[in-house]
Amino acid sequence: MTEEYTYDPEDQPCHKEEVIRVGSIVIPVFFTLLVVFSCIGNLLVLLILVLYEKFRSLINILICNLALSDLLFTSGLPFWALYFVCGWTFGEAGCRTVKFLFYAGFYSSVLFLTLMTVQRYMAVVHPLSDWEACKCFSVAPLIIWFLSGTAALLVSLHSKVLEHEGSFYCEFDSIQVKHAAVYLQNVFFLVAFCIMGFCQVRMFQTVAQSQIKRRHKTIRLIFCVGLVFFISWAPYNIVMFLRILQDYDLSSFTDCNVSICLDYAYYACRLLAFSHCCLNPVLYALIGERFRKHLKTILKKLCSK
Repeated sequence: MTEEYTYDPEDQPCHKEEVIRVGSIVIPVFFTLLVVFSCIGNLLVLLILVLYEKFRSLINILICNLALSDLLFTSGLPFWALYFVCGWTFGEAGCRTVKFLFYAGFYSSVLFLTLMTVQRYMAVVHPLSDWEACKCFSVAPLIIWFLSGTAALLVSLHSKVLEHEGSFYCEFDSIQVKHAAVYLQNVFFLVAFCIMGFCQVRMFQTVAQSQIKRRHKTIRLIFCVGLVFFISWAPYNIVMFLRILQDYDLSSFTDCNVSICLDYAYYACRLLAFSHCCLNPVLYALIGERFRKHLKTILKKLCSK
C-alpha cells in the first residue's frame, strides 16, 4: 500500500492536520464496513461453491479463487483502519506482512478478474473451441497465485517502520521503491484493463448480433463488469500517480492547496477502489441464477431452524 500519512522529515509550511483528522474518522469506519460485507459476501460464495457447485467447471474454480483473493485483501484492512487511529503499532514484521496481504490480494484479484473475462470471451466468441481442455488453463490459478505472491513479496520486503515526532509509520524504505511500486501497479492495471476491454467489446459485438432472446440482459452484465472494474480502480491509480509527482518538486503539485486536494482525492478514490472486494461476489457470482437459487436454499434452511 502507498503511504498512509503524508509527512516530510523537514518542516513544511503546509499543515495537513485537518486532512489526517478526517481520514482518521472516515477511513476506519468505512474499512470496518468493508470487512463485514466482504467477509459475508465472499464466504457465502465459498459456501455455495462447496455445498452445491462442487467445482465442476473452470469458471467456478476461478470464482472460488477470486473469493479467496478478496478475503486475503480484506484481511489487511483492519490493520490499516487501526493505523489511521493510533499510528503503526504492529512492528516491522507486521508492516511487511500487511503490505504483502494488500499487494497479493490486489494483484491476484485483478488477474483472476482478467482470466474470468478471457474465459467468458472464449465461451461467447469461440463457443466451439475446446480451449478449456488446455493444460495451461488448469494450472492458471497456481500460476496467478505464484506471480501475485512473488510481486507482493518483493514490495513488502522493501517496507519498514519509520518514526517521526513520536509517531510510527509503515512505509517503503526509499522514495525510489515507492515510485516503482506505483508505476508497477499502474502498468499492471492498464494491461489488465486493455485485455478486459478488448474481450468486453468483442463479447458485446457477438451477443448483439446473436438471436438469443435474453441478449439484452447479457449485454448489460458484460457492460457492468467492465464498467465497475474501471470506475473502482482507475481514479485510484490516477491519483496515486499524481501524488508521486509531488516528490519531483513540480510547482503545480507542491502548492499547499493542490497537495491537500490530492490527499482528499486519494482518500476518496481509495475507499472506492477497496470497495471492489465487496462488489465482486455480486458481479461474478450472486447475480447468477444458480447462485441466487442456492442462496435462497441456504436462507430457508437458516430461517427454518
